[in-house]
Amino acid sequence: MIMGFADPFDTLLDLQRSLEATLASDWLQDLTTSRGPFPPINVFQQGDDILAIVELPGVSKNDLQIEAKENAIRIFGKKTVDYPEEASLHRRERVSGEFDRTLSVPVQIEPDGIKAEYRDGILALFLPRAESDKPRTIKIT
Repeated sequence: MIMGFADPFDTLLDLQRSLEATLASDWLQDLTTSRGPFPPINVFQQGDDILAIVELPGVSKNDLQIEAKENAIRIFGKKTVDYPEEASLHRRERVSGEFDRTLSVPVQIEPDGIKAEYRDGILALFLPRAESDKPRTIKIT
């Protein structure tokens, strides 16, 4: 059996394809150490209403703002990570800085009825569906 070497041009083309696939993914976007944009959000529908759970570890309630319009919620603020002045940083995995996410929901929401609860780094947003967006039952005569 004769051992052969791979064609260096094929190897370079494979490397280029891998790099292009990585750049096309969201791998190099603004990420936390896990994956995806910050803050991570889960959205559920409960009856007519929407519930959004947002993970914001290390974010002060005073550094957090929420805006609502039609079928979108904007969550923005700042996460700070403080180190002692004389500390020497050896590894940095905790991200800090400003964040801004807009969440679109599949229904029109009633901005005046939104409730927000924040506890232990978890924000719960209760988003009621607008009356004008709810289906109407039509009586047949």
